[in-house]
Amino acid sequence: MHHGISTRFAPFLAFDTFYENKLTMDYLYMSVFALGLCIALILLVYLISYIYKYSNQERCALILSSAFMNNGNYGTPVVLLVYGAAGLDIAVVLMVIQQLVMSTIGLYYAAKGSSERAGFKTVMSRVTRMPVAYGALLGIALQLSHISIPEQFMTAIKLVGDAAIPTIMIILGMQLAAISFKHIEYRKISYSLLLKLIASPLIALGFALILPVSDLVKQIMILSAAMPTAANTTLMAVQFGTKPEIVSSATFISTMLSIGTLPVVLWMLSVWV
Repeated sequence: MHHGISTRFAPFLAFDTFYENKLTMDYLYMSVFALGLCIALILLVYLISYIYKYSNQERCALILSSAFMNNGNYGTPVVLLVYGAAGLDIAVVLMVIQQLVMSTIGLYYAAKGSSERAGFKTVMSRVTRMPVAYGALLGIALQLSHISIPEQFMTAIKLVGDAAIPTIMIILGMQLAAISFKHIEYRKISYSLLLKLIASPLIALGFALILPVSDLVKQIMILSAAMPTAANTTLMAVQFGTKPEIVSSATFISTMLSIGTLPVVLWMLSVWV
């Protein structure tokens, strides 16, 4: 229910961003970054799982806990606060790209680690129900075909889109409040936290040094990579029965710890540029 509310507002924000902002090579570079970061973190989880001989289900739960960041509910408001409207446009583009990555690769691992081992069809049926992606694609299509939208319609779209940020912040609080702690597997969660809060921004720094994007895009890429575990991965883990207690604990603890780690990342970014 809570997740459904955010998906009603976010497509308008995505449409507005992709329609109003000129398409550049940055979109491609951000896609390379989002996919590359996700794959790098998944490979690290495979390495840890191999060393400690974790089961398939434990490995999939660790991937959900480590490879996907909360740059929607959490990241976009932080970027807006730090970088203003120019930063928000980049953050929304990155949010849409990373939601696509999470809704494909994330769902694949949630299904793969499922107690019922959900099939490819289940994953694809979920991927096709992605209103944020459709909002972005429609925005791009209208921009490329030079179709102008009447001002009153754009005003309405902007109003709904602007409501997305405060709404998803409330939803993040509701999701975190619903997380239950039965028995915390500290060792697995500590690996997840190290990957999510330390390894992830360091890998992002590597991409930022390689990719030919502006300093603002570089900073937002690193900042988004430093975000805590995505709250939506908990919903996936619960739905598929992929060790939800590991994923939910990692989501909650990483969100709490990020209150201390994000200011450090922001300070490092201010020194770097």
